[in-house]
Parts: sequence; structure tokens; C-alpha cells
Amino acid sequence: MVIKVFLASSSGSTAIKKKQQDVVGFLEALKVDYTPLDIACNEDNRMWMRQNVPEDKKPANGIPLPPQIFNEESYCGDYDTFFDAKEDNLVYTFLGLPPPPGSKEGQAEEEEEQEEEELRQLESAPCGQGLKSGGGRGRRRRVGRNTGGRGGVVEAKRC
Repeated sequence: MVIKVFLASSSGSTAIKKKQQDVVGFLEALKVDYTPLDIACNEDNRMWMRQNVPEDKKPANGIPLPPQIFNEESYCGDYDTFFDAKEDNLVYTFLGLPPPPGSKEGQAEEEEEQEEEELRQLESAPCGQGLKSGGGRGRRRRVGRNTGGRGGVVEAKRC
């Protein structure tokens, strides 16, 4: 999979230049393979980028500004969505790439998979099994932990 970053080599906007540098610098720091595609010197790149940014992601004037990021033909997002993914430690997900082992994003995926497995075990267990001691029969007990929007608190079924 090749990440394509559409850039403007001769932009007069310092804001665009800073955004492009931020994206490229971060991808290089993560050692992500990417291809920079210049829209200032190559009309084909400019037209391809404009045609492949989804309509609902284009600005009001209809012309998307660089940097725009794609995984092959699949649109990932612009600088703002990249920045949000970076802040949330979800850059690999944003790029459509598997996170490397040991990364924060990889650890979050592993924790989520473990919580899903615990939930499956709890749901398939006979009534009352798998819960910590205490609590009488027929009471709901909270198990697991709050996962910050990735599933929430799991409750055992009533017996």
C-alpha cells in the first residue's frame, strides 16, 4: 500500500507550507512509506486529487487545498483529519495501515480485542459465573472498565 500525499511545492501560503511540513515530517518520523505528489508542477496530479476528494470533504468553494492524503485510491483525509488522528494516536488507522507492534495504537487494538473476548466469555457463561464474589443473586454487577467510547462498561445479565 502506498500512501500518497498531495502537496504544493510552490505555495504562497505559509499556513499550507506548515501543514505540509507537519504531515511529511510526521510520516517520516513514523517511517511510513509515502509518495509526495506535487500539484503545483503537475496538472495531472492536481486534477486527480480534485476529482478523488469526496464531495462532502471539499470546502465551500469546491477546490480542496493541500495537503490531501490517500492510501492508493482510497481517500484518507486532509490536514485537519490527519491532525485529529495524530492527537488521538490513530494515525495508522487514519492511513488504513496496520499499526506496528508495541505502538499505542496497536496496544489499544489489543486491549479492545481482549475486552471483546471477555465479553463473549461472560455472555456464554452460565448465570453468575465469571463475576467476582459478592453481590446477591439477581443483582447486576459491573465488570470490565470504561473504555473511553470503545464499548463502555459491560454489565452481567440478571439471574
